[in-house]
Amino acid sequence: SYRISKSYKELLIPSTPCHARTNVMFLKTHKTASSTVLNIMFRFAERYNLTVALPADQLLHLGYPKTFLAHFVEEFETTGQNYNIMCNHLRFNPLEVQKVMAANTFYFSILRNPIPLLESSYIYYKDSVPAFRVSKDVNEYLASPMKYYHPADYKKNIYARNIMWFDFGYDNNAEDDKKYIQDVLKEIEQNFHLILIADYFDESMILLKHTLCWDLDDVIYFKLNSRSQDTVQTLTPESQERIKTWCSLDWKLYLHFNQSFWRRIEETIGLEELEKEVNHLRTRQKELMETCLLDQEAVGKDHIKNKALLPFQSGAANILGYNLKQGLDNSTLRTCQKMVMPELQYTSYLYAVQYPHKKRKQLGLPLLWTSFQQK
Repeated sequence: SYRISKSYKELLIPSTPCHARTNVMFLKTHKTASSTVLNIMFRFAERYNLTVALPADQLLHLGYPKTFLAHFVEEFETTGQNYNIMCNHLRFNPLEVQKVMAANTFYFSILRNPIPLLESSYIYYKDSVPAFRVSKDVNEYLASPMKYYHPADYKKNIYARNIMWFDFGYDNNAEDDKKYIQDVLKEIEQNFHLILIADYFDESMILLKHTLCWDLDDVIYFKLNSRSQDTVQTLTPESQERIKTWCSLDWKLYLHFNQSFWRRIEETIGLEELEKEVNHLRTRQKELMETCLLDQEAVGKDHIKNKALLPFQSGAANILGYNLKQGLDNSTLRTCQKMVMPELQYTSYLYAVQYPHKKRKQLGLPLLWTSFQQK
């Protein structure tokens, strides 16, 4: 019989069922919640048994801060273009990345508002960046950055100015020229299918899930590599304004992609549906935290009981981590462990799984391999 209206059930079935994208390159930027995204990518790779383009030899980054070259990837020479996932830190270089990744790879990255980003950089890299080391605090630095930021040290000072611009492969000390900026933005739009915004992290995860056709559980996360509130320095209103000019390349990059981010959401999901899914994500996240975590929240470095789960500590930041509940059954324990495993440990663990015959990566951490070994 001929019916004009479709039944409710039929409307629920999308006309074209989509398949989860499994060839994905994530450009991991600095101080942008990217460690949390890396953890999501690693867990996805394990869930679908995918190969990961891991750093060669004892390196934990893909050659960063050098501009990326294909041979920075373990066994690239012998295997060539067949990795599914790439997400460790690198300085973007499209032609070299394309040698490593399949032709149909999906490229995405994440940006963060340069104002909180610079303060975060300042604390995290306080000891290693000359411009930060010699200034008393972040506001003193921003009052007259050129007093501390010497061009001769430009390689060591990349975190002190336009760090996102640098991570995308561009000159972070370039002149703020209108045409130049337009050209770079256009190039980034050509190289990347999606740019997420860390300041709207949950919304970003929902957009990522939709775009890659992943499940909610693929984008569930616990916040990783964040720091304790007491190490956050308050920026004066003057400092906040100064960041916009001192890091004007990053500022314009952020404004541009923040706009396209919201435009994309309105075109694909809509704000109403977005809000529903964000709430769903947060509910599921809360359930998992109750299942996995002893303290229901991240704890300071001195309170992490299992030292194998201690995140790398840097600068004046107190990088938080997690304690897992005792007595979890094996499969729950494994899920929970993976969700809280810090970046260096996870990179090292995947390396051992993917290259069992190679020498393990030395982390300089009291790594209890046994706790991650039962795969």
